[in-house]
Amino acid sequence: MERKRVGIVIFPQVEVLDFCGPFEVFSVTRLDEARRRETTSPFEVKLIAESVEAVETTGGMRVLPDHTLGTTPHLDVLVVPGGWGTRTLIGNQRLLAWIAERAKQVETLTSVCTGAMLLGKAGLLDGRRATTHWRSLDWMRDELPRVSVVRDEHVVEDGNLVTSAGISAGIDMALRVVARHCGETVARATARNMEYPYPDDNRRRV
Repeated sequence: MERKRVGIVIFPQVEVLDFCGPFEVFSVTRLDEARRRETTSPFEVKLIAESVEAVETTGGMRVLPDHTLGTTPHLDVLVVPGGWGTRTLIGNQRLLAWIAERAKQVETLTSVCTGAMLLGKAGLLDGRRATTHWRSLDWMRDELPRVSVVRDEHVVEDGNLVTSAGISAGIDMALRVVARHCGETVARATARNMEYPYPDDNRRRV
């Protein structure tokens, strides 16, 4: 199987688990659990930021990106996480245009938490079902009136679009993406390796 390249956008005040959760899922996936130590993930995960400088996340973690917007190679999956920084980025036309352009090229477009607001401001959620962190559902409804806001599902799938509720829900979202690309057996094995319950129940948990 040819490796799929996953791009995860990071930015100042990105929520740590919003991007680290999916990063963990994609990086530890294996097609052959019996040869976990001898094989690599079918996903190649890259962190993408506006510049090469270290990004300071919520909580103060400093993270170095692999690529800038201008140097990012072809992507198969795009992950847009959330966090307090999205409040500033919804007005960042350069980033929104980049997201909109990349969304045309990827097989799977995803968001975690308020990352969905960036997808929405990039015009990618119009006429589609989507969700976000429970604290931001009303914000999504008010700011993105053409979006069908889903309040009772943990992960929402609409064609090639997969959005999730907040923070830890990004792990569930990423497991769904693994199932899409590699099958549910591989996704379940990935969750088991992480000692994480596979998301059979898609009801929102709060």
